[in-house]
Amino acid sequence: IPAIVDDGFSIFESGAILLWLAEKTGELMPTDPKGRSRVIQWLMFQMGGVGPMMGQANVFYRYAPEKIPYAIERYTNEARRLYGVMNRRLAKSKYLGGAEYSIADMAVFPWLRSWKNQGIDWTDYPHLKGWFDEIGARPAVKRGVEVLADQRKPVTDDKAREVLFGQTQYRAR
Repeated sequence: IPAIVDDGFSIFESGAILLWLAEKTGELMPTDPKGRSRVIQWLMFQMGGVGPMMGQANVFYRYAPEKIPYAIERYTNEARRLYGVMNRRLAKSKYLGGAEYSIADMAVFPWLRSWKNQGIDWTDYPHLKGWFDEIGARPAVKRGVEVLADQRKPVTDDKAREVLFGQTQYRAR
């Protein structure tokens, strides 16, 4: 669970953290009401659609011990639908929330890094692919991806699978 403590104030959930930091710093979020609303809408799109659906697509493509065709097809189709929504948006706008890079872009980008495990062919989404490449080339994003690469360990054994996907994850802690 993403969480931070900022000046003694605890904040959890990535969307809430991004909103907090944008409001605190006055950066990565428009100040006009319409611009702010657009960014928040795309942030909510990530939290309610992109994250959950892409996560499920990845699980059923990559980690499920049993390949369930219905689940793979269902989440692949939903991933394609969401990619299509973002592609149409980016045909009209430089970034998801508008003309400027924002917390909405920051929230969506990591979920698309697993595009292969979501059944995606980038040729179907040229505007989204251009956005993805541009975001991925940002120096701060490159540094963040490197940190993740150093921390992430592949799930290769039954014990790791059990912790991540089995009953262990549901135990009270």
